[in-house]
Amino acid sequence: MVRAMKFTPPLTSAKLLKRYKRFLADVQFDDGTETTAHCANPGSMMGLAEPGSTVWLSKSDNPKRKLAWSLELVDDGNSLVGVHTGKANALVEAAIDSGTVPELAGYEILRREVKYGENSRIDLLLEDPGRPTAYVEVKSVTLSRTKGLAEFPDSKTARGAKHMSELAEMARQGHRAVVFFLVQRSDCTSMQPAADIDPKYAESLKAAVAAGVEVICYSCRLSPGEITLDRRLEVDI
Repeated sequence: MVRAMKFTPPLTSAKLLKRYKRFLADVQFDDGTETTAHCANPGSMMGLAEPGSTVWLSKSDNPKRKLAWSLELVDDGNSLVGVHTGKANALVEAAIDSGTVPELAGYEILRREVKYGENSRIDLLLEDPGRPTAYVEVKSVTLSRTKGLAEFPDSKTARGAKHMSELAEMARQGHRAVVFFLVQRSDCTSMQPAADIDPKYAESLKAAVAAGVEVICYSCRLSPGEITLDRRLEVDI
């Protein structure tokens, strides 16, 4: 049984007015009131930041938060798209923990944000006696410029290229090294690196795979009530 990430309570719909300074989004609710929401996405959100787009937001009850609302989903006309990058790690972790990612099943210990490489942290570290340790880097994928095709990244990412080099080194040392692309949309059947946006990242991914890094890619089913890991997608490196 695939474990879903529930939105409790369900998300609230609004209209996107503008996204700016990377982490801010002005929205208008159905009753006409407006607010500024936190946008937890460091990328360009290409194709997902059009004024007038329907969006869904969560609200925090933490009184210490400066911005109570967070941008979670955007409707780009083809699919709901999960734009909160922090949700990707949690969803992949839950899916691995529930045994619904067969490629990464059976590990006894799962740890988060473990230091490795050159001043980096691996998203998920899987350990089990008698098996190579698995270093799993999770990437949230939202871009789709061609019908059925997901692409990553949506903007240049020197950090992403660095992670691929560090994963390659883990593979050379005899560990399992995995990059897990989580496509936070339901309308894609395959995924590839966006080489025209960031050729260095595309090259680093290809080099990492040649060094033994495994690539896993899954799409999601999304609704204002939950996000669920869906099916594995083919990746064209």
